[in-house]
Amino acid sequence: MTLRHPANRGGDRRGRFAELAQAASHFTSSPAFFLLCLALIALFVAAHLAGLPLSWQLLAGDAMSAVTLLLLALLKNSELRAEHAIQRKLDALAAALLEGREDEGGQAAEDLRKAIRLEDET
Repeated sequence: MTLRHPANRGGDRRGRFAELAQAASHFTSSPAFFLLCLALIALFVAAHLAGLPLSWQLLAGDAMSAVTLLLLALLKNSELRAEHAIQRKLDALAAALLEGREDEGGQAAEDLRKAIRLEDET
C-alpha cells in the first residue's frame, strides 16, 4: 500500500483501483444508485415506524452509515483526481505561454516562471 496521490500511481496507465473508483463514481451518479438510497432511507423509516426490534433499526442505520462512509471516500478520490488533472492542464498552459514569450522576455514570462517555479537552480 502506498500513500502517494492516486493519479501519480502507476504512471500513465490506470490501475485496478482507479478503474474500480471510476466505475463506482459512475454508478453513484446514476439514477439506480439514487433509487437504492431512497430504498435504504425507506427501510430506515419503516423500521422505526413499524416498531421493529432494535436489531433491525441498527441494521438499517449501519447500512446508511456504511454507504455514507463509502461515498465520502469516493468523493475524496474524485476530488484528488480532478485537482491533479486541473494542475496538469495549468502547468501545460503555463509552459506553452512561456515558450511563446521566451523570445520577448517580458514581465508576463517572468511572472509565469515564478508561478510554476522554473527558476534556475545554481
